[in-house]
Amino acid sequence: MSSGYHTSWKVPPEHREDPEYRAAGRRMDFAQAVYDRRSVLGWSMAELARRADMSEEDIESIEESGVDPTLELIERLATALESGARIDPRTIPEFRFEDHAA
Repeated sequence: MSSGYHTSWKVPPEHREDPEYRAAGRRMDFAQAVYDRRSVLGWSMAELARRADMSEEDIESIEESGVDPTLELIERLATALESGARIDPRTIPEFRFEDHAA
């Protein structure tokens, strides 16, 4: 069993409020939310791309944290993922896709 040298990252408080740090965190949360919801649905990247009228490369870029989550993109993906979107900066992760309420 590996003991691991990096069991957790320590981020100085002054970095947590840096706009670039916060933007990177939003991209990562968004990427994870897209991947998680797509996985729950059992879809490939190609299937999500088809449903969202995007390219598979676009979906890959999103899931690699390479795209800022704009409102237009969130709405487009929420519709394609048959879900609602929740953004709450008080939680970790801040962003997630959820099933529509019954």
